[in-house]
Amino acid sequence: MLHDSQMTPERWSRLMTAWGFPRRHEVFDTLVAAYSESWRHYHTAEHISACLRHLDLTTARLDAPHEVEIALWFHDAIYKPLSHDNELRSADWATAFMRDNGVATDAATRVHRLIMTTRHTGSAQTRDEAALVDIDLSILGASPPVYARYEQQVRQEYKLVSAFLYRKKRAAILRSLLERPKIYTSDCFPDAMEQQAIVNLQHAIAELEGRR
Repeated sequence: MLHDSQMTPERWSRLMTAWGFPRRHEVFDTLVAAYSESWRHYHTAEHISACLRHLDLTTARLDAPHEVEIALWFHDAIYKPLSHDNELRSADWATAFMRDNGVATDAATRVHRLIMTTRHTGSAQTRDEAALVDIDLSILGASPPVYARYEQQVRQEYKLVSAFLYRKKRAAILRSLLERPKIYTSDCFPDAMEQQAIVNLQHAIAELEGRR
């Protein structure tokens, strides 16, 4: 794990204390192991750490920051590149963990919905959902070299998919993001990040379609 990782036992313990849970270090260890699976190249502890760093800068804008944080810890906990139910299984795991620790149904349901928004197939319904979606997509507005590395990592995760099919499907996904009225819908990120995301997506689509 990176030296500046936010996925630390200390941070996990603080989150458990905030929820009034036992420290549950065995769950922390299981999450770390999950994010270290050999087929992961982008959806790793590094991604979760980046999300948590963005969270720390946006906490004041959130209605329930502890709900957003636990959702971020779990949102890619189950990840198989060719599976279509990763988010659902991750959300179910988070919900079961929370209910096992006595969390009320409404809070557990909100966390489940937060994680499900990372499918990026619909619009966020709450301020916290919008913030979590933006945090999850923060890589889109990264500097060009960091974004290029992200695209390479995603391709590695889908290495079993043929080049032709991958380029077609990936370009369609990126174009769907670019065609949104706004990529970032919360007030968490500056306009410059929105503009950088647009440039990154345009460049990536052009490369995938052989126009660069």
